[in-house]
Amino acid sequence: MYSLLRSALFRLSPETAHHFSLKSLRSLDRLGLLKHLVKAPTPQPVTVMGLDFPNRVGLAAGLDKDGEYIDALAALGFGCIEIGTVTPRSQVGNPQPRLFRLPQSEAIINRMGFNSKGVDYLVHQVAQMKYQGILGINIGKNFDTPVENAIDDYLIGIQRAYAYTNYITVNISSPNTPGLRTLQYGDELQKLLAALKAKQAELADLFNYYVPIAIKIAPDLDSDEIAIMSEVFLDQKIDGVIATNTTLSREAVQGQQYAQEQGGLSGRPVTQQSTYVIQQLHQHLAGQIPIIGVGGISSTQDAQDKLDAGASLLQIYTGFVYQGVDLIQQCQQAKK
Repeated sequence: MYSLLRSALFRLSPETAHHFSLKSLRSLDRLGLLKHLVKAPTPQPVTVMGLDFPNRVGLAAGLDKDGEYIDALAALGFGCIEIGTVTPRSQVGNPQPRLFRLPQSEAIINRMGFNSKGVDYLVHQVAQMKYQGILGINIGKNFDTPVENAIDDYLIGIQRAYAYTNYITVNISSPNTPGLRTLQYGDELQKLLAALKAKQAELADLFNYYVPIAIKIAPDLDSDEIAIMSEVFLDQKIDGVIATNTTLSREAVQGQQYAQEQGGLSGRPVTQQSTYVIQQLHQHLAGQIPIIGVGGISSTQDAQDKLDAGASLLQIYTGFVYQGVDLIQQCQQAKK
């Protein structure tokens, strides 16, 4: 059934199809129809970052950037919903077209550029949700904030999001905001994480509860870079690592239509590299920091490979676009 629906949706431009699909899901949910169309998942509770997840399969950030569709997405059986990336101030992102399908590889290239209505709008949406499950808010910096001042934007993000979320993801790995990935390295990473952990401690005292911080990293890292980053994560006592974001590599899609478009590539072409990063992280973190595996999960086997590599939780996005709701339950069959 979804293959027929996907054929119709893929006749639309990717961004038009994206918004149409989410609005349709929200309408079905508000009419009370969605719960009759989706089979409820079997509970498979797991505790990660001190949080109790009903199952290991979550929705990655990027699908619902402004928190407008949380209740509808939650009705699909995800163990967690992550919204964002949200920026302190509203921004339109990059010019359209900025989203491209590569169906031959079940892949997507995006250069959205953190299009966001801003953190105040997002937390207003969260305050109105009925969803009672695990929610993550993914924060980033505004396009026009210099990289040397990026810490200021992330501190605004954590300050505003803290009271509305179960965990916060710090996105320092999108390839679509110039200079952002430099925050993954050396002194810049140390300074950023130290500032975030200090703010986290301050807010934990203020609100009298602790909200974990996870860091989302790129797949385009070698073993030495992963080792150095892992040392910083351990030193700063980061609560979780999300591996990985989209890739800049085009090796797996050479010759395909849109393959040379700028932006981050997601879907099947990133599967192996993402799993490699998880393996390396698991080796260096030695179980002291949990890993959330994301990147090219399109089947039960992909999900199992991520768990076997060391992930404790999973997130899907591009595979969900191509496979539909069935992929959620397929991934839930993978066992840790």
